[in-house]
Amino acid sequence: MRTIVEMPDALLEDLGDLAKREQISRAEVIRRAVIHYLRAFPTGDQDDEAFGMWSARETSGTDYEDQVREEWQRREGPP
Repeated sequence: MRTIVEMPDALLEDLGDLAKREQISRAEVIRRAVIHYLRAFPTGDQDDEAFGMWSARETSGTDYEDQVREEWQRREGPP
């Protein structure tokens, strides 16, 4: 897909210099820059990946937490 982006001439010159140095097209420089930016600043969609993960478990998150705390107390002995 094509898109049009307005940018200052100096920035275009810098992109052209980088493209020449890396022996890739200016478009490839821009694609790589966008990928790098999106990895550094991900969208909110990644947060939803974990949503509902606990729903397949037979015990609730609170019950599991209580079980783990009981195990800690058994290992450490009485307070």
